[in-house]
Amino acid sequence: MLKHFLALGALALLAAAPALAQGPTMAAADPAQWVDPRIGTDSKPSLSNGNTYPAIALPWGMNFWMPQTGKMGNGWAYQYAADKLRGFKQTHQPSPWMNDYGQFALMPLTGKPVFDEDARASWFSHKTEVVEPNYYRVYLADHDVTTEIAPTERAARFRFTFPKTDSAYVVIDALDKGSHVQVLPQQRRIVGYTTRNSGGVPQNFKNYFVLEFDHDFTSTALYQDKTLAPAGTLDVTANHAGAIVGFKTSKGERVNARVASSFISPEQAVLNLNEIGNQDLDAVRQAGRAAWNKVLSRIDIEGGSLDQRRTFYSCLYRSLLFPRKLYELDASGKVVHYSPFNGQVLPGYMYTDTGFWDTFRSLFPFLNLLYPEVSTEVQQGLANDYKESGWLPEWASPGLRSVMVGNNSASVVADAYLKGIRGQDMNVLYEALTHGANNAGPMPAVGRYGVEYYNKLGYVPYDVKINENAARTLEYAYDDFTIYQLAKALGRPKKEINLYAQRSQNYRKLFDKESGLMRGRNQDGSFQKPFSPFKWGDAFTEGNSLHYTWSVFHDVQGLMDLMGGPRKFVATLDTVFALPPVFDDSYYHGTIHEIREMQIADMGQYAHGNQPIQHMIYLYNYAGQPWKAQYWLREVMNRLYLPTPDGYCGDEDNGQTSAWYVFSALGFYPVCPAVNQYVLGAPLFPKATLHLPGGKDVVLNAPQNSDANRYVNQLTINGQPYDKNYLTYEDLLKGATLDYEMSATPNKTRGTTPDAAPYSFSTPKK
Repeated sequence: MLKHFLALGALALLAAAPALAQGPTMAAADPAQWVDPRIGTDSKPSLSNGNTYPAIALPWGMNFWMPQTGKMGNGWAYQYAADKLRGFKQTHQPSPWMNDYGQFALMPLTGKPVFDEDARASWFSHKTEVVEPNYYRVYLADHDVTTEIAPTERAARFRFTFPKTDSAYVVIDALDKGSHVQVLPQQRRIVGYTTRNSGGVPQNFKNYFVLEFDHDFTSTALYQDKTLAPAGTLDVTANHAGAIVGFKTSKGERVNARVASSFISPEQAVLNLNEIGNQDLDAVRQAGRAAWNKVLSRIDIEGGSLDQRRTFYSCLYRSLLFPRKLYELDASGKVVHYSPFNGQVLPGYMYTDTGFWDTFRSLFPFLNLLYPEVSTEVQQGLANDYKESGWLPEWASPGLRSVMVGNNSASVVADAYLKGIRGQDMNVLYEALTHGANNAGPMPAVGRYGVEYYNKLGYVPYDVKINENAARTLEYAYDDFTIYQLAKALGRPKKEINLYAQRSQNYRKLFDKESGLMRGRNQDGSFQKPFSPFKWGDAFTEGNSLHYTWSVFHDVQGLMDLMGGPRKFVATLDTVFALPPVFDDSYYHGTIHEIREMQIADMGQYAHGNQPIQHMIYLYNYAGQPWKAQYWLREVMNRLYLPTPDGYCGDEDNGQTSAWYVFSALGFYPVCPAVNQYVLGAPLFPKATLHLPGGKDVVLNAPQNSDANRYVNQLTINGQPYDKNYLTYEDLLKGATLDYEMSATPNKTRGTTPDAAPYSFSTPKK
């Protein structure tokens, strides 16, 4: 960690801070030491290196905190290249493209009590930042103030270290679009609410907040639409409300504040302060570090480089932020939530801020394997989503949002049940899946847009003015497969099971023998013309045909047969890397950032920065050439993931791109959620241990592993030779020891037989 350069008095204060302020140690019990929340923050709308922000939070916490460099309402609220901070914001933002909701900000000042965000902004340096998952500290040069933050799930401790001055202040900015602030000097409190949001909320949406200081206020000033309210005003409601409270401080004096919020009521916000109680910031920080270490230490890594450790645990941190809790605990300790669908306060769990188009692929399968206790709550929350809105969200933030394509809630629900997650109401959830599969929703991204065509023709036509029609068809077919799998497990009627099995084969209707790729198809059965495999968008979603052709997660063998067998299948896979990164961006009338990220990655047409192709490399295993998967997986991990501010190769997307890395570094990946198999790659580290919550361990030993020794020569499981290209969930759950013999040259005989291939619908006995 970079040390904070302060005056001698402040250095003395720093010396008294807890041991956590020191640099990283080698203690395996402290994996949080390897996490850098700033990875991916060197991003902008035209080029994403992650599009992340430093989320200062607890795992899956209801509220995150972040330093704010961007102006109010800017989704790029923290950009690494920025020079100034405007405040410290409570945020619920899942991505800059979705933007935020329920946000408000604090900012300490000295000198003049200015409210305007530009006027109050201060220069800062990354050299004075300490950024941990659960703690943030920075020096604000223009105000000579050090700010520290340590959060709980719904509250946070702030500590402001001021110079000697009678003009020390803290700004509370409730932001615009409708807000309220009230100052209660006798209680040293400020209460209020913000209504700011980016959609997906009912009319009565508010985030109620309470701040409680440990110093008396020497002055108070309230602002109404950036105008100073008359002297003595203690309560304002406006489009843009805010307050400034003053203090008189000696050199190095600390002003402490407790902050909490609630989507339910002002009273609940005060109740949420109990998460802090009387703990000071150091105690809250230590408790937060322990919470992170508890979840991060479910995977122990041994060996590897410093950069690889930092990348791994930083990706693991990103995998444990979303979906975010939207529930609270009432005065009796019962779980309740504010419904973002109907505005009522109702019993039960709820999670939000995730897009299933991204996260069904590896994030949710990862939680099902390593954190089933969280998956149980998520699934119970999904049942509440359906009961309260009539639909399952495909992108929730916090309620239904019309973003992306597919009906991938089916995958999220089915995979959880098939991985043994219980406690959810499966009658409600199965009804939700079949309802969503057979009806168009209230917005294009809910239910199935174009369902009348899909159920009649087996595909969504290219020529009926439904955008990204081929992508929708391919995802609907996979989603039907997951319903088929769940229907079997639930013992549904055979006719019902067969219906979804039949629909799962609809991907075949888009396969074009002429090009050997997936292609948009018109109502009359003809394929779209003209056709270019390099055209982004149009029939596909944020990708081209070379990316989406592989979206047959459940029947790779069937796709291989359509292509003409393993040789042609592998040749097409190879072509993705061999082709130059040319593109046709005419659908977008300009080069979108996803295209640019593919172009500059120097991996041909392989576009790892976006989700549709992220499973593709693993498909070599289905065609009997696992060594090619081992080669390219290591290339992606080495070249496209770094522990730096520009460390991702595209949008990180709520843990999906991070979970890909975590799985791949362990050496296996869930190509087809709703099938209890993981397709093998090759481990990145000499040793990794998964501590499964049931008490069993999965130990992955690869002592000869190195940058050169990336190929699996031999594998034994529990001492027995193993030549399959997949692992089963059931075998992992029992606990297992996998011993890899690694080599610098590929073994072209292991895993080459047809029975080594993972599951495909067309060969269901595998």
